[in-house]
Amino acid sequence: MSQLGNASMNIIIRLHFQKTLITFSEIAKVIGEEGGDIVGIDVISTSKSQTVRDITITVKNQQHGQAVMDFIGQLKGVKVISVSDRTFLLHLGGKIEVTPKNPIKNRDDLSRVYTPGVAQVCHAIAEEPLKAHSLTIKRNTVAVVSDGTAVLGLGDIGPLAAMPVMEGKAMLFKQMADVDAFPICLDTKDPEEIISIVKSISPAFGGINLEDISSPRCFEIEERLKAELDIPVFHDDQHGTAVVLLAGLYNALKLTGKKIESIKLVLNGVGAAGTACAKMLIAAGVTNIIGVDREGAIHRAAIYENKNWTEFAKITNPENISGSLTDVIDGADVFIGVSAPGVLKVEHLKSMASDPIVFALANPVPEIDPELAEPYVKVMATGRSDFPNQINNVLCFPGIFRGALDCRASEINEEMKIATAKAIAEVVSDDELSETYIVPSVFNQKVVEKVREAVVKAAYESGVARKDLFKEENRLVETF
Repeated sequence: MSQLGNASMNIIIRLHFQKTLITFSEIAKVIGEEGGDIVGIDVISTSKSQTVRDITITVKNQQHGQAVMDFIGQLKGVKVISVSDRTFLLHLGGKIEVTPKNPIKNRDDLSRVYTPGVAQVCHAIAEEPLKAHSLTIKRNTVAVVSDGTAVLGLGDIGPLAAMPVMEGKAMLFKQMADVDAFPICLDTKDPEEIISIVKSISPAFGGINLEDISSPRCFEIEERLKAELDIPVFHDDQHGTAVVLLAGLYNALKLTGKKIESIKLVLNGVGAAGTACAKMLIAAGVTNIIGVDREGAIHRAAIYENKNWTEFAKITNPENISGSLTDVIDGADVFIGVSAPGVLKVEHLKSMASDPIVFALANPVPEIDPELAEPYVKVMATGRSDFPNQINNVLCFPGIFRGALDCRASEINEEMKIATAKAIAEVVSDDELSETYIVPSVFNQKVVEKVREAVVKAAYESGVARKDLFKEENRLVETF
């Protein structure tokens, strides 16, 4: 497992050094001896006696970068002016901005986009609120809402520290599906306050994407907002993971020849994502799911303080099996982990059924090292981009919101989620399908459009699409 956390990074060190005391080749030698790889040199200023240079160095991680910088700083005649890396530079000033569709070039433009011309548009919406979908940004805008309590495996880091993640989410919405999204990070952990705030800001948005809100509060917040708002509310940590996982499972089962309704599936980690995955899998036809958490298998004979586990027990584990992961994984066809690093052992894999499927989705370090698991599994998937078969929510949320907005769905229901999973799976053709390619790349341009089409179709068939009922697009704003 030692190499799983060693993703390389580039740092940029700005150095001032005295030419009479040290040469650049001596500095470069020290960098090389400390394991750094110089990939770029930029001269900022120079004279006969001194020079300032930016040196771009590839290092293993932040700790390694700090060590390289410390050694450079100890050299006689060298002063480290500043240190940055490309990731930090990318975040300077934030990663997103608001730009006008039509620039204001003269007084006439101003009078139409603002006062006095905008008044007639406001009156039209006041008289017929549904026109907000065609005359404002509501038709294409999603709020990415978080309280910063469960951020990307970092835990409760607060709303300010969560902002870079939510900005990144907004970037993905725009680039992948041309959906305008905006980060809303709330300085409260109170579910009632979060629900109230989101309801209050909802007139400006066509959908709400809940993100990185800790369990079990996320369940209540989502359920209440879905019941009390007439726009789609989607907790991506739960449902995005579940949808992409199901897509991968559809294709993995093709490779094993097993039927979804006949498999034994062990799910390790019964939190927000695990619960959503179980419900999605049951909706897709899985009949034998055994959930395992820190107290062992979740079963109906136990009494849990965690209400989510009690509800989970009612819909899973048909044989009411108890015991540890070791006890319940025997004969399992599929293992799905949304839990913690290292909990799955080779011995567990050996006890599974033939051609086992393993989705070890703990991030950044999965439940088992894929290289250790490889000899014993038919299909292996993780949440990481540096291994095959990445189960990544980016495959889901851009397209599912694109479709929901386009048909003005009132919600994102199970039919739309299952349709999304099937659409993602079908992007991988039979000719392409293999043990190391069960889900498409997040950069596959077919994904969003296929998902959009499937979501719109499912929304109409399940009765939650509303665009055909209002038809304000076809009226061409005849009020004016």
